[in-house]
Amino acid sequence: MPAVNPYLLFNGNAGEAVTFYQSVFGVEASITRFRDMGETPPDMPEDVLDRIANAQLPLSATNILMASDCPPGAEIDNSKPGFTVQLEADSAAEAERLFTELSADGKIEMAFGPVAWAEAFGMLTDKFSVPWMINYTGNAQM
Repeated sequence: MPAVNPYLLFNGNAGEAVTFYQSVFGVEASITRFRDMGETPPDMPEDVLDRIANAQLPLSATNILMASDCPPGAEIDNSKPGFTVQLEADSAAEAERLFTELSADGKIEMAFGPVAWAEAFGMLTDKFSVPWMINYTGNAQM
C-alpha cells in the first residue's frame, strides 16, 4: 500500500512551524528553501527566497510530515482547513506528551482522555492553525 504523508502549507511561517515540529517529534528536518531551487523569478523578494519550498520530517520509516510556504500570490486560508492530521501514538504516555506539546499556545478542541474507540484521544489546533487528532488505541474495544 502506498504511504500517505500530510503536506502542510503555510503563509510565510513554515520555518517557525518546522522548528516547532522538530522539537515535538525529536527529529531533524530536511529543508529546501526557494533560493536553493535553481532559477527563481527575478522579482522574487529576498525574504521570500529564504522561505521553505519543501521540508520533510521523518516521523517513522514510512511516515513523513512535509511542509512548505506558499509563494506570494498563492496564500491559503488556514482558518478553514479541510483536513486533520491524525497521529497514532505507540503508548498512552506518548499520546499525552504529543497532545500537550502540540496544544501549547494552540486551542484544545476535545480534551485528552479515554473514548469508546481508544484508551486515549484528544483533538487540538496548534499555534499554526493546523488541526490534530492524537490517538492511542491500546486495548480499547468498540
